[in-house]
Amino acid sequence: MRDKTTKSGDTVTQNKSTRREFIKQSFLGLASISIVPSYVLGGACGKAPSDKITMGFIGTGKQSFGLGSSFLNLDDIKMIAACDVDSVKVGKFKEMVNKHYAEVTENPSYDSCEVYSEYNDLIARDDIDAVIICLPDHWHAIPAVQALKLGKDVYCEKPLSHTIEEGRAMVNATRSNKRVFQTGSMQRSWGNFRKACELVRNGYIGEVKTVQVNVGGPPIPCDLPDQAIPDTINWDKWIGPAPYRGYHDILSPPYPIEIWPRWRNYTEFGGGGVTDWGAHMFDIVQWALGKDDSGPVTFIPPSTKGSDRGLKFIYDNGIEVTHEDFGRGFAVRFHGTEGTLDISRDFFETSDPSLVDKELSSSDTKLYYSDNHYQDFIDCIKSRKKPVADVEIGHRTASVCNIANITYQLGRTLNWDPVKEEFKNDLEANELRGKEYREPYVLS
Repeated sequence: MRDKTTKSGDTVTQNKSTRREFIKQSFLGLASISIVPSYVLGGACGKAPSDKITMGFIGTGKQSFGLGSSFLNLDDIKMIAACDVDSVKVGKFKEMVNKHYAEVTENPSYDSCEVYSEYNDLIARDDIDAVIICLPDHWHAIPAVQALKLGKDVYCEKPLSHTIEEGRAMVNATRSNKRVFQTGSMQRSWGNFRKACELVRNGYIGEVKTVQVNVGGPPIPCDLPDQAIPDTINWDKWIGPAPYRGYHDILSPPYPIEIWPRWRNYTEFGGGGVTDWGAHMFDIVQWALGKDDSGPVTFIPPSTKGSDRGLKFIYDNGIEVTHEDFGRGFAVRFHGTEGTLDISRDFFETSDPSLVDKELSSSDTKLYYSDNHYQDFIDCIKSRKKPVADVEIGHRTASVCNIANITYQLGRTLNWDPVKEEFKNDLEANELRGKEYREPYVLS
């Protein structure tokens, strides 16, 4: 947690010193009892409320440094391990972790973050309470399910899954093993998005009839030429369960990472813009409409085959959502009978400007309050409650995105049963709910 600024500069300095000393003593205390099994400490699932949550980080590419820092800034966690198939990237992540703890513990020789090239070795550690999965989409499900079965709580980046069946497998593993699972849909912990969804949910723009969502388009099969494989990366492991193809630096840029990797543009590894930003913006639609436990029932492709916009999906209450560029970047526009509401990371606007600052009434529906997505995960590990972006929520949003891509691919209207999670009278579409894994990889 960040220190609160006070009027007295001396007080600020004193607060920071006190916090630094507290963290230092906490780490010393944790080290002194590290040989004691966690269940001796009591509390939910063996963790005392005051105990630090020990964490391992799986996947140390470009996204990991921002996400890793967000967790490192929490006082009640300790990052003790990291894993990646690229030895340079995992080494740089280790440097970041050790530097952080060297500063907060005032121990310049701090060097307690272990690194691994195999995620199985990391999740097998009994002293790790939770893992953070920050891998390409095609690599989310297998380590997540295995970690859950080993008793780890899981934070997994969005989109939750590469296929519908993978998402359901993650939900089932979470529930059967009584784990806490946070999807990295962090917009649910941003005030403007929560307020926008509350206004829609409570009818402040009237009855919603249609919604426009602008995000990127569907993926394409990977057609990149092969390049020489860098000595630092185990490329076969990076490919993992996907069909094997040669290395290309667009898929996994070598360190220093100057660009965002573009594996998500390709069907074998991701779902294009539909699952990338769609996992954020379609998620807001689901939240605002109260559809976190279900989803649309009809998906209609654009009239022009090959278009990367124009898909429409319809909920059982008749609300129509269109994937289209309405001229405001990646954003959502809700159309109600009494006005409109536009929301993105850059703006929050309504046709009645007073609504943006309007206080909800005591009788209005209030949505889950979280102002820190990462702290919410840690708090729920301690309380054993479902977090703001629980695995079922992440699965349902990813399903919307994955079904949208299936509709773009097949080019015909699909009727979806969100209870049975199957397409009605369409064998080919149902086959696309999952995928074949390259041997020896399995989802179990």
